Amino acid sequence: MFFFFAGGVNQQVRRVLKQGAGRCISCASPAVDLVEYDKVLKLFFVPVWRWPGKQPLMHCNDCNLFFPSSYSPPRTPPPSQLITDSPRCRFCDRVLEPEFKFCPFCGSSL
Repeated sequence: MFFFFAGGVNQQVRRVLKQGAGRCISCASPAVDLVEYDKVLKLFFVPVWRWPGKQPLMHCNDCNLFFPSSYSPPRTPPPSQLITDSPRCRFCDRVLEPEFKFCPFCGSSL
């Protein structure tokens, strides 16, 4: 007997709490919103059951990625607050110690 199941659990935006809240960790797009979301069980691509998510998440409007706000790269400070002599990670743009070979925040090599 062969059983074919087409469905699964997806996330959908319920309500936007703050627009332009950060940058995407995948595509680096600035079109990221802080949202409340629902988890949706779909069976044969038809929503069957939905329940609310536990805490707000960041949602990228370009690549449709949901991620926790703690993973979001920091917003770039105004030019007056930039420190030019401190090394920065080229991926997450955080200030690093000069002797670091890997970023402790995102794990990329420097």
